[in-house]
Amino acid sequence: MMAWEIAVLMLTYGIFLYAVTLLTAYLLIGVASVGEAQKYLRKNEFSDFRLLATSRHAPSISILAPAYNEGATIIENVRSLLSLHYSDLEVVIINDGSKDDCLQKLIDGYDLVKIEKHVQYRIATKEVRGVYKSRKAVYRKLVVVDKVNGGKADALNVGINVSSNDIIVCIDVDCILEQDALLKMIKPFMEETSAKVIASGGVVRIANSCEIRDGRLEKIVLPTNYWARMQSLEYIRAFIIGRMAWGRINGLLLISGAFGAFDKETAVKAGGYDHRTVGEDMELVVRMRRYMEELGQPYKVTYIPDPLCWTEAPESTRILGRQRNRWTRGSVETLKMHKVLFFNPRYNLMGMLSYPFWFFFEMLAPLIEFFGMVVFAVLTILGLINWHVFVALLLFIITFGYLFSAFAAYMEVATFNMYRRRTEMMKLLLTALTEPFYFHPFVVWAAVKGYVDLIRKKNSWGEMTRQGFGQTPAKK
Repeated sequence: MMAWEIAVLMLTYGIFLYAVTLLTAYLLIGVASVGEAQKYLRKNEFSDFRLLATSRHAPSISILAPAYNEGATIIENVRSLLSLHYSDLEVVIINDGSKDDCLQKLIDGYDLVKIEKHVQYRIATKEVRGVYKSRKAVYRKLVVVDKVNGGKADALNVGINVSSNDIIVCIDVDCILEQDALLKMIKPFMEETSAKVIASGGVVRIANSCEIRDGRLEKIVLPTNYWARMQSLEYIRAFIIGRMAWGRINGLLLISGAFGAFDKETAVKAGGYDHRTVGEDMELVVRMRRYMEELGQPYKVTYIPDPLCWTEAPESTRILGRQRNRWTRGSVETLKMHKVLFFNPRYNLMGMLSYPFWFFFEMLAPLIEFFGMVVFAVLTILGLINWHVFVALLLFIITFGYLFSAFAAYMEVATFNMYRRRTEMMKLLLTALTEPFYFHPFVVWAAVKGYVDLIRKKNSWGEMTRQGFGQTPAKK
């Protein structure tokens, strides 16, 4: 056998072994998610979260919401946050040097005045130009901070410095939260035993095509736009199956930047958000976990499977591509910054399982898939493909992927059942049939471009234009 034939054979078996390992991991994750879902539903079946709304024993919360050029919707967004059910609550809006009328609209809409407040820079940030409070008692929970532009991570660090409560909840200002979202999110912090809860994440769902009125979700429907609908399925898989399973073994490395709660003191001691990466949400969780591991203190990163937060998903390939490009760069940057964790027994499960899984099956997956496509094209040209074996393997992988998506849809119906019309679930399952041929190749390509931009040292977020809630949905 010639050297090149041996190389092709080894490459083929290598890719096959990678695929088998990945599919096995998905099966284990699926099984773990079922047990965790049942445990959560049983545990909270008789919980009356309304008691927490007025409890004097509930931890105090500061919501941190960075805003940059959000003048068009900022009044409604803040009104939605102020209406959340929680007693000891502070809403901190950080105007990150907006170039539009965002700050002025807040001043006019909520009758704000500049106050004398000493900002303790426990985390180094850009300059704070002013802190504002309302003259109206009804808005006493609201704090508005005006600062020099420094990006989302810097804005959140300013929020941490200015906030006065024990738990910080970091959100995107344009997200819609369920009225009882904070009550459910705070529960794990109150159930602390020997292990300290340092962070908690909640399910993020797609709000495209839903009816939003006065900052509240009035009617939930499946997105009419194809790209948003595919992301709805993707989010169900990621949150209800993936993160539920990792949460069960305390192995979460990521809490969505759209909605996450953190123990403020731990976040400060770990150094706050790092502005050197575009994946600041993942990086903070990894650094907080690493900080606790190095101290040798028991801790938990928990996950709430309830649909608590609704966000607008990109409806065009241009914006979706930028988002996935950024996600890839953020993941690679975070894993590179914390490479000491890689198969390091000192960091226990995080070092021996969570980090390696993310490295091999999240970070490297797009490159391996893209490389596999290139190799397949070359072997096809050279006439070296065994088509019977190839077709059999292709059908198996496509079938497995579809069944996994169908399982995710079943888990959605069996747990929280947000899409209650049968036609919507059928549409979701039909949409899943197109994923291997249309949506997934595009996502892989966007991730590969993320690697290219990383090599080119591109560190920008890219413009993420949003259509806005309440607008006519974009056509397919």
